[in-house]
Amino acid sequence: MHIRVMLKDQAIRILYDGNCPICCRKVRYLQKRDRAGALRFSDIRDMDFQPSTIGIPMEELEKQIHAVLPDGSVISRMEVIRAAYREIGLGWLAAPTAWPLLRPLFDCLYGLVAKYRLSISRFFP
Repeated sequence: MHIRVMLKDQAIRILYDGNCPICCRKVRYLQKRDRAGALRFSDIRDMDFQPSTIGIPMEELEKQIHAVLPDGSVISRMEVIRAAYREIGLGWLAAPTAWPLLRPLFDCLYGLVAKYRLSISRFFP
């Protein structure tokens, strides 16, 4: 599925679940390190958020992280994490998650964490 959405600036717009403590923690981490303003964040739980503007059903947005790139294309899952880290100058930190031998492992791990993130969140202060 390839979707295009028009953005007003050149920032990556990350769509996250504001009801998920793990998601919110990751957003705070990225915001603190985004000195150039390369990232924007949209809480899919915000009353003003309109999934129709993205073209992805809310049920799908709730399952995993998505992002809208400056060219309007939409990415999801570990691709969002990799892109966000590259944009804030920490691409080297996420680079191993894209290495051919490790990529399937990290993609699978992401899927498990995303699926059970609300349960897992109980273990983090």
